[in-house]
Amino acid sequence: MQKHNPKDGGGDNAALSISKPRETIETDLCVIGAGSGGLSVAAAAAAFGRPVVLLEKHKMGGDCLNYGCVPSKALLAAGKRAQAMRTSKPFGIAPVEPDVDFAAVNDHVRSVIAAIEPNDSVERFTGLGVKVIEAAGEFVDKDTVRAGEHFIKARRFVIATGSSPVVPPIPGLDETPYFTNETLFDNRERPGHLIIVGGGPIGMEMAQAHRRLGAKVTVLEGQKALGKDDPELAGVVLDALRGEGVTIREGAMVQRVSGASGEIKVEIKTGAGTETVEGTHLLLAVGRKPNLDGLGLEAAGIKYQKSGIDVDAGLVTSNRKVYAIGDCIGGLQFTHVANYHAGIVIRRALFWMPAKVDNGTIPWTTYTDPEMAHVGLTEAEAQQKHPGIKVLRWAMHENDRAQAQLTTEGVVKVIVDKRGRILGASIVGENAGELIQMWSLAISQKMKIKAMMGWISPYPTLSEVNKRVAYRAYATAPANTMVRKVIGWLAKLG
Repeated sequence: MQKHNPKDGGGDNAALSISKPRETIETDLCVIGAGSGGLSVAAAAAAFGRPVVLLEKHKMGGDCLNYGCVPSKALLAAGKRAQAMRTSKPFGIAPVEPDVDFAAVNDHVRSVIAAIEPNDSVERFTGLGVKVIEAAGEFVDKDTVRAGEHFIKARRFVIATGSSPVVPPIPGLDETPYFTNETLFDNRERPGHLIIVGGGPIGMEMAQAHRRLGAKVTVLEGQKALGKDDPELAGVVLDALRGEGVTIREGAMVQRVSGASGEIKVEIKTGAGTETVEGTHLLLAVGRKPNLDGLGLEAAGIKYQKSGIDVDAGLVTSNRKVYAIGDCIGGLQFTHVANYHAGIVIRRALFWMPAKVDNGTIPWTTYTDPEMAHVGLTEAEAQQKHPGIKVLRWAMHENDRAQAQLTTEGVVKVIVDKRGRILGASIVGENAGELIQMWSLAISQKMKIKAMMGWISPYPTLSEVNKRVAYRAYATAPANTMVRKVIGWLAKLG
């Protein structure tokens, strides 16, 4: 794996600046990075008629299109089709073990990427009026960026360089073949036994996808699998994955790896001692780090930490001409967060509006089956910040649509304060990522739980669970003595 040395002073760019005449471009906005966030900023600014320069050193579309959200969801979709064939007996349909052509599955993943690529292409953005330069961007001073033979001066800069998978310093890893999310989707051979290091959302999604496509899968997690999520909901997901045959080892600290392709050995330490897990392939899914190397942040007077670039609530860096958005600032690393940040930058940079980030309204979803989604405060967070909270629950098996399609695993869990204001919501179950959006809107608009009963849900739909759980806030009203007396008094009035 080739690594960039941030101390090399710019490398090839420096040579180009000597061998070719300096070309200076003056523009309104210069965006560094053509991932989801950077593309959103560039497209919006160009739509409002502003001159935009967009820099990208690798692939347009960034991690989400090429290595992340898009290919992973395409692989999960293939796995779901295979699992449906195995589990059709309860519907009166004879189950079959699918004949999985893993190379053809990879073709499906590639075709999905190819279908979306034109939306993120150089040609499309050039057509929108954006000047696209396919080169790395590096600050040479506080208001100038070098990209190849170009020097760009802009009224405002936006750093949107994203993140990369963390490769931990595990002994033996330099001599052992492994995948990260940046190489996994190039694999056209079904793993015999995939060992995944990391039990977070990415690790669990890829574990289920590969298991359903016929691979044996073992997940090694040093602490708790899905440990950042509500334990009640995470437990439902972990039980489902184990039920499908995924081996999940928690409290398993990786000590060393060794082997060659097809013969991987991972030495782990657990409470019971040291042992070796053997497999055929290895995937590292232990987190992500911001892409900061080679940006020349010191030359621009931009402060940063190992965890990301320092920004204020308006996403402005210590250099007031420069914004930073998305994964490169750390925090919540999701594509929709980068797009949310892009909207804030557009409002501030073009319209001088005082827009600020509100992380309390940002939802997220883990796309296992069942899915797990969340927005706002968790139950534990709410208990610390708001005394007297109420936790409302509604089980998925109480929903008629869930019963009809046999997707009854899961629960909706909503947290409200003493005044009925919605503080947070978590869902585990079929289409949780879709169902959470109503709660995301409610929290963003500071609604009370009563508002969640004022809409009509088509019957039968999964969305009814959101209305049913809201009714739980008033579940004790029929037994309330005062309420019963009022009803009786009103009845006497005719």
